[in-house]
Amino acid sequence: MKPLRRACLRTALALATAPLLLSAMPSAHAADAWPQRPIRLLVPYGPGGSSDVVARAVAVEMSRDLGQQVIVENKGGGQGTIATQEVARARPDGYTLILGHVGTLAVNPTMMPNLSYDPRRDFAPIVLLAKLPMVFAVGDKVPAATLPQFVALARAKPGVLNYGSAGNGSAGHLAFEMLKTAAAIDVVHVPYKGTGAQVTDLLAGNIDAAAAGIPGLLPHAQAGKIKILAVGSEHRLPILPDVPTVAEQGFAGFESSQWFGLLAPAGTPDAVVARLQAAANTALKSEAVHQRLAHDAAEPSGAGPTEFAAFIDAEERRWSKVCLLYTSPSPRDKRQ
Repeated sequence: MKPLRRACLRTALALATAPLLLSAMPSAHAADAWPQRPIRLLVPYGPGGSSDVVARAVAVEMSRDLGQQVIVENKGGGQGTIATQEVARARPDGYTLILGHVGTLAVNPTMMPNLSYDPRRDFAPIVLLAKLPMVFAVGDKVPAATLPQFVALARAKPGVLNYGSAGNGSAGHLAFEMLKTAAAIDVVHVPYKGTGAQVTDLLAGNIDAAAAGIPGLLPHAQAGKIKILAVGSEHRLPILPDVPTVAEQGFAGFESSQWFGLLAPAGTPDAVVARLQAAANTALKSEAVHQRLAHDAAEPSGAGPTEFAAFIDAEERRWSKVCLLYTSPSPRDKRQ
């Protein structure tokens, strides 16, 4: 074959195969080009609570790092299942994320036998963001300034006092049920659709007590509108140095905290998960997020996909025991 003919054939072959090579290139470089549009971060509870505060603080810093806006969208209801289910069924392209929570990932699997999502199967864990101790508070008109005083009041009036939570199966619900059992008191549960609504009724005097994360309660305690009686952590919090733990006030071994993390739909490319993890960890190290978390006595984590997945499994096992012991429906529980 003449040299010129061979050269022409090589050129023709190269031109024929070029489209095939080019068609393979987007998948190889998709992660490099990601993200190309805003990212939705769904919060499975209403605005004003701990989940909302953590999500918005982290989202602002992640937006800077990623070059695209991370838009926080509150979608409460169904004990957090509505938003969580939506993300479980979303396209696994990294543009729809969920703020995972102890309630949606560790509690719901035990409390809801027909749960519409599987925490292990349907999600790609990205990063554990932070842990946050629960606090116990009462309205300013409740005649109790300490936890023992509240317990004595509740024992004197069994079934008369009530408490609010962000919803059935929420961290606040289980924390207060743990307290009820530890203290042998009968206080009626009033579930709300999020911390914001719960706190509004606590301020108005429509409920007597509440359990929640610090962000939703601290500003009102500082304004003298509610009283924080105890913290659920093992040690006192720097932000509330004068408020004793539940354990200090006669209930040894008591501990209750909630936690938050980022997850994507299962099947999200590893490279995209890694990029999100890096952006989230950069956010956790930023001064703005550090100050926000410290203000709320939250402990930043940064544990990656493998550690976070193992943590979710361990928490589900732990809370399944709590749920079986403390969440049997009471005939007097009020329904919203």
